[in-house]
Amino acid sequence: MTSHAQITDSFDVIIVGSGAGALSAAVFAADNGMSVLVVEKSDKYGGTSALSGGGIWIPNNDYFKVKGGDDSYEKSLTYLKASTNGRVAESKLRAYLDNASEMINYLEKHSRVRYAVAEKYPDYYPHLPGSLAGGRTLDPELYDTGELGEELDNLRAASPTTLLMGKIAWTARDAHKAIAKESGWRLMILWLMLRYKLDFRWRKKQNTKRDRRAALGSSLIASLRKSLMDRNIPLWLNTDFRDFIMDGDRVAGIKVVREGVEQVIKAKQGVIVGAGGFEQNQALREKYLPQPTKVEWSATPPGQNQGAALEAGQKLGAATDLLDWAWWAPTMRVPKEEKARGLFAERAFPGAVIVNALGKRFVNEADPYLEFGDAMYRDNEKTGGKSIPAWVVFDSHFRFNYAMGPLMPAQIMPDSRLPKAWHKTVYWKAETLDDLASQIGVDSEGLQDTVQRINGFAQTGEDKDFQRGGNVFDRYYGDQNVKPNPCLAPVKKGPFYAMRLDAGDIGTKGGLLTNAQAQVVREDGSAIDGLYAIGNSSASVMGTSYPGAGSTLGPAMTFGYIAVKDLTEKQKVS
Repeated sequence: MTSHAQITDSFDVIIVGSGAGALSAAVFAADNGMSVLVVEKSDKYGGTSALSGGGIWIPNNDYFKVKGGDDSYEKSLTYLKASTNGRVAESKLRAYLDNASEMINYLEKHSRVRYAVAEKYPDYYPHLPGSLAGGRTLDPELYDTGELGEELDNLRAASPTTLLMGKIAWTARDAHKAIAKESGWRLMILWLMLRYKLDFRWRKKQNTKRDRRAALGSSLIASLRKSLMDRNIPLWLNTDFRDFIMDGDRVAGIKVVREGVEQVIKAKQGVIVGAGGFEQNQALREKYLPQPTKVEWSATPPGQNQGAALEAGQKLGAATDLLDWAWWAPTMRVPKEEKARGLFAERAFPGAVIVNALGKRFVNEADPYLEFGDAMYRDNEKTGGKSIPAWVVFDSHFRFNYAMGPLMPAQIMPDSRLPKAWHKTVYWKAETLDDLASQIGVDSEGLQDTVQRINGFAQTGEDKDFQRGGNVFDRYYGDQNVKPNPCLAPVKKGPFYAMRLDAGDIGTKGGLLTNAQAQVVREDGSAIDGLYAIGNSSASVMGTSYPGAGSTLGPAMTFGYIAVKDLTEKQKVS
């Protein structure tokens, strides 16, 4: 042991972080007979996973097959190889496919985690071979947080963007029904609102506005936390990872600062790092990510994911990959909210257009958010800094009927009810496009030309510039009542509105390079004994792509499962 600090505790496996990958790995390790400790830097557990949609992308899953879905290992591998485009070793892609469905089946049978298949949620690249029009993304069921007892207070609160009206839990399937305005959507929303209102006694008892039911990422984390409680797995909050402890060439533990006191904790079998990326570290952002870049643009918990495990791994000679990539997503700032809000589904709604400072479109607004963020950077470089920030522009008809970020439809939240602090910070408003362009610093002639052009596309239903609404993924969030293209409507009725979009993210994509067993490897490909990395602490198995909804959490949980498998095999040998 190279550290002279006193060893205060010893476990078979130490897991750093408390997101979905980390907590599920803890369940797997405990069920394989190992003593487990989970350490979390924050005073809340759940990490970025608790703020997310909670979906997991599980190709060739049994949920879909039970419903008659047509998927296969070969089809899934074809799609993964096409989307990752040679950037990821095939052995890792196969490891994912070999274990992903097995992983979630295990959790369904042995834990509190419950999922349902999102049959209509398509893969993000429908043009690639092997893609499916739905069935690979799984959506968490609602979870009764009353089962957590006092641990509910330590659960990281869900992002308001994932809740109906910022407070009511609903599944991604419910949200899609409302967004697409499918039959019965109004009745469904009324029922969800009534269910929340009638549960006032629970909220009064808890002294909270929080819905008893958790949904999406909050549901996943709550159900995993209860699964840890069922197994008496300790989870230490306020425990800041600082470094790895070595025994020769083997990682034998970690050094932490817990509530201000430095401690060394021994790991007899290994350490699994699932502590997120480095997006909250401005210095690392400037070192690795494309410019401009700001911590404030990230939609992840402030002050948390600062890359400590990345830097500690690099000191051991670990290889890295994809450090110049993030899980890009356009974001916007809302006064009094601790972090930026991601803009996901709303970009596909008909009647909104996104432009750069020249007033020109530069991307299909309905593109997956990773591709949208990448397009912002590419156009920003091409135009000499004109696309960061970008601006989403819409008219009064859109404002009345659709949400945009924190703005609920005006039929629910008219302008008179919006906080005064939001005017000219969250949204800008003008009677004419010319005045609006002047307020936001966008070229007026360019904006008016763009609006005129997209209005023509709305009539014909064909976006000749970027093919918006031209594939099944785009149309997933379109309004099915709008014809001929559910993603295109004219922008013509004042007053007009604009909202600023920054080049944000939901986490960094690069990290410690791992092999098919989730072991961290050196530049020569040799594994660092005793060290595993999953989730955003590792370089993504998806490379520079985002094959489908849940391509962050699905691999995090699956490679946590794989890491424990490898530890179990090594334990048998020893």
